[in-house]
Amino acid sequence: MKPSGIGGQAVLEGIMMKNKTCYSVAVRKPDGEIEVRNSEYEGIGGKHVWAKFPLIRGVVNFIDSLVLGMETLTFSASFYEEDDEQEPGGFERFLMKVFGEKAEKVVMGVTMVFSIVMAVGIFMVLPYFISGFFRDYIVSNTLLAVLEGVIRLGLFVLYVVLISSMKDIRRVYMYHGAEHKCINCIERGRELNLKNVRKSSRYHARCGTSFLFIVMVISIIFFIFIRVDSPALRVLYRLLLIPVIAGVSYEFIRLAGRSDHALIKLLSLPGKGMQMLTTKEPEDDMIEVAIAAVEAVFDWRAFQGYRLDDDEEEEEGDEEQA
Repeated sequence: MKPSGIGGQAVLEGIMMKNKTCYSVAVRKPDGEIEVRNSEYEGIGGKHVWAKFPLIRGVVNFIDSLVLGMETLTFSASFYEEDDEQEPGGFERFLMKVFGEKAEKVVMGVTMVFSIVMAVGIFMVLPYFISGFFRDYIVSNTLLAVLEGVIRLGLFVLYVVLISSMKDIRRVYMYHGAEHKCINCIERGRELNLKNVRKSSRYHARCGTSFLFIVMVISIIFFIFIRVDSPALRVLYRLLLIPVIAGVSYEFIRLAGRSDHALIKLLSLPGKGMQMLTTKEPEDDMIEVAIAAVEAVFDWRAFQGYRLDDDEEEEEGDEEQA
């Protein structure tokens, strides 16, 4: 395996792929054509050196992923809103009057902040209060922290399972699988075509699902060491530690995407197991969209040295990522 460094995410009927500061969004339009948009995104860190420091870069990349994800999701959704346009409501007219052309970005920002607050509340704070009901039965703070972590993992898995049952989300997960397959195809040294992508693995160590799962696991370890009597301080420390936990989790995911070490592979298995829920086998037309997104921002031929011939391709065809 040769790490490529590219990554992406599924959007509505399409895929976003990012390579350094360049990104593309490929969308299958209602008429069947593939629309590809290329753009640049430096992120909140830009060219600042501090944004590349270990631990800090994890938080920076997480925020950048949310911002870029919202923007590209809005772009892909625009192709499916044209036939159902409605007059803007009173609140929308108010925002357009106050913020003008920036109204859409303001809405995106508010939505993103609200989503983060809800996620922190449900997956970080709520498990603490639920585990509190067992304080009369469990004396050990360590066991309570572990129980809190188990509840957190349970809520996360339940959330993923519930949204997986939605038809539209299932199609997004199929595009998610196509994204992983393309990256695995490239990193395993195969020519990027429909046949090779189809037989590549839909699981990848650098997936956002794995990142969130690792966040849940590492939070258990961190919260074991919170030894304060005040419930308010316990909650405050949990909130303050979230950026640190995210930074540590990112470093592990980054290492997992670059290493073939047996121990790293073993530790990555639970996160890949979660990907069984968040990725699905894509259809061929979805793979075509993924290939278009990759080729718009990444020269995979130069990356591989384009040394493959038909015989080499056949020999490598049986390789699969665990």
